[in-house]
Amino acid sequence: TQPYPAMLENKLVTMLGQGILRRNVPEFVKISLRNSSSETPAKTCLYDFHVASGGKMVDFAGYAMPVQYTSMGISASHNHTRTNCSLFDVSHMLQTRVHGKDRFDFIESLTVADAKNLNANHGALTLFTNEKGGIIDDLIVTNAEEHLYVVSNAGCRDNDIPLMSSKEKEMKRMGKDVTLEFIEDRGLVALQGPTMMTCLQPLTNIDLSKLGFMSSTVGVVAGIEGCRVTRCGYTGEDGVEISVLEKDCANLVEALLSSAGNPALAGLGARDSLRLEAGLCLYGNDIDATTTPVEATLAWTIPKTRRATGGFPGADIILKQLKEGADKKRVGFLSKGPPARGHTNVLDAEGNKVGELTSGCPSPSIGSGTNVSMGYVNKSVSKVGTPLFLQVRNKKIETTVSKMPFVPSNYFYLK
Repeated sequence: TQPYPAMLENKLVTMLGQGILRRNVPEFVKISLRNSSSETPAKTCLYDFHVASGGKMVDFAGYAMPVQYTSMGISASHNHTRTNCSLFDVSHMLQTRVHGKDRFDFIESLTVADAKNLNANHGALTLFTNEKGGIIDDLIVTNAEEHLYVVSNAGCRDNDIPLMSSKEKEMKRMGKDVTLEFIEDRGLVALQGPTMMTCLQPLTNIDLSKLGFMSSTVGVVAGIEGCRVTRCGYTGEDGVEISVLEKDCANLVEALLSSAGNPALAGLGARDSLRLEAGLCLYGNDIDATTTPVEATLAWTIPKTRRATGGFPGADIILKQLKEGADKKRVGFLSKGPPARGHTNVLDAEGNKVGELTSGCPSPSIGSGTNVSMGYVNKSVSKVGTPLFLQVRNKKIETTVSKMPFVPSNYFYLK
């Protein structure tokens, strides 16, 4: 028989590792099926490094990506990120530059962003929307002064590229000055956790104490010139994403792992539980083309200027919901007992279905057998503190509508 801690670890690996391909994180398998075929998955510039480092590789969004490493289990990797810092390969993400004097009009015609009023070297989370108000993708747009730097989801690459390319051609036919550059020669790594600055600052000429959340700059990292460092991430912790030429990416990672702050490699399993504790959406599961920003409680991504002027796809529907409210709402849940997965039904006291979960997992940070999840419920039962039930297999599990994030965020804001 296995020691009890090992049994728990294996159970968590099953839920957060194999579940990424099957039950626990169904969004991953949906993304993979939507964006890959029977062909061998693509490899990021760090594939060989992952394999040599003991990465357990899975097909995610058409790319071979590490779900975890043999050196550290998923729950340990999760907790390491919360207390030290971890390095994630996110090179599968789509990086794009938008050039031309009409680049701001271009991005505002596709998203809810107020790009024109972004300060230089600052970015914002925004949303591609469709004519029905649904979310096509979530992305970060940064005003990099001479161009816009855009990072969008790997799982939406096959939709985002045609969407942006079509708009580029349309605007050029109208005599507008806009040119897209899909970046194919750069990797992207995320260094996340409270010791990020301890790790990164000795390696860079960028003063990280002056680089606030959602700001970006270009500098030297580990002797590598031309690295774009953006203060952002997907864990709820302080962190950065570093865009670097593919030929230099492995050297950058090795330098970071050899630096101070006790950095460690982390994979998709820890990334998913970290973002879920942080209350962050994963496209293809928590948000998709059938959910609006208002329903997804992402109305904060729509600045006052865009609420006043509209002009983005689905504006009539979204602006109406901003004024009148939506019939359903994305909320968080806390529960004990068997962890609830995506597609779990949410029931009221009478057993009526009032919603459905989109993501769920045990919470390594909270511990004590606590599970965190999110999903959509009817507006009438969406108030924080509302007691409800989760239909987990044949059991009704008590739950409570809860605030998100479940774990306090630690983003770095300038004073």
